[in-house]
Amino acid sequence: MPVDRLLPSQEADDLIALTRDIADKVLDPIVDAHEKAETYPEGVFAQLGAAGLLSLPQPEEWGGGGQPYEVYLQVLEEIAARWAAVAVAVSVHSLSSHPLLAFGTDEQKRRWLPGMLSGDQIGAYSLSEPQAGSDAAALRCAAKADGNGGYVISGSKSWITHGGRADFYTLFARTGEGSRGISCFLIPGDLTGLSFGKPEEKMGLHAIPTTSAFYDNAHVDADRLIGAQGQGLQIAFSALDSGRLGIAAVAVGLAQAALDAATAYANERTTFGRKIIDHQGLGFVLADMAAAVASARATYLDAARRRDLGRPYSTQASVAKLIATDAAMKVTTDAVQVFGGAGYTRDYRVERYMREAKITQIFEGTNQIQRLVIARGLTS
Repeated sequence: MPVDRLLPSQEADDLIALTRDIADKVLDPIVDAHEKAETYPEGVFAQLGAAGLLSLPQPEEWGGGGQPYEVYLQVLEEIAARWAAVAVAVSVHSLSSHPLLAFGTDEQKRRWLPGMLSGDQIGAYSLSEPQAGSDAAALRCAAKADGNGGYVISGSKSWITHGGRADFYTLFARTGEGSRGISCFLIPGDLTGLSFGKPEEKMGLHAIPTTSAFYDNAHVDADRLIGAQGQGLQIAFSALDSGRLGIAAVAVGLAQAALDAATAYANERTTFGRKIIDHQGLGFVLADMAAAVASARATYLDAARRRDLGRPYSTQASVAKLIATDAAMKVTTDAVQVFGGAGYTRDYRVERYMREAKITQIFEGTNQIQRLVIARGLTS
């Protein structure tokens, strides 16, 4: 059953209807085959881009959709309810575009933003390293001045969604000492000296590759530096607040899909002469699942509306990410329980939903990091 949404405009209603139509006709029919075979969905992002769904929250002046974050996240949720891996990639694309939008010069924006937001390109975010995940200040990948105004980059990055497939990478590399010695660069996907490792063998999100990247004395011109030298962590963290909301929306989409599947199954399956939903024990499980999904959606919408109003929302973004992803893990696990033994097989999607939900508690800052952010907000 479609989610009953309170949207701010008729345009937003139309956009949700368009998203549902594309998700049902383009994504839903092929998701199972691609996830089981672990094959890349060629052409899917081009179709989403042609519909304007890859750049919804970005300014219209640069080719974006100019939509409030409140609307963009609900579009993302609708995509995730059909295909979480694709929704994560869309969220990461938006995350990757943010640094240039927020910190780039007018000349950099004129040069690169139209292509990045055209729908023809997909971006990736390159912050984590093998020894530096939550501790971003421990980055070792280095960008050294080449004496001619440019930089030579050497080192490795890890956990890159769309690694090896993206058209551009927002890279954070060390240009000096300490936490103020990290800078942000916009890297073309075909850069000489940039290579990628074998895709990770993940628990879920199989259709979109996650890889490591290796920079072997890769040269970039000075105009690839975004913001000031040493401003990298500030840029990274400003983007992560928005990215956490994206993952919260993806998690809610996953949870909604699991709830819908479990509810439909409970209305069809009978035991002891009754539909299983009519047994109070199971009916209460489904009621708790529905309450968790609705609560999680409310938290990300609250943070998104604060963002749209220009108000601080960092703590609220962490709350949303924490609540939504924990809810997704609980709801998808309960959905498998509703299906019983059948839910433990790959004959039903709830098995995949449960595997996919786990990563939402980990990336864009683990939920332990979110609790740290929230706790700090209570002491300031």
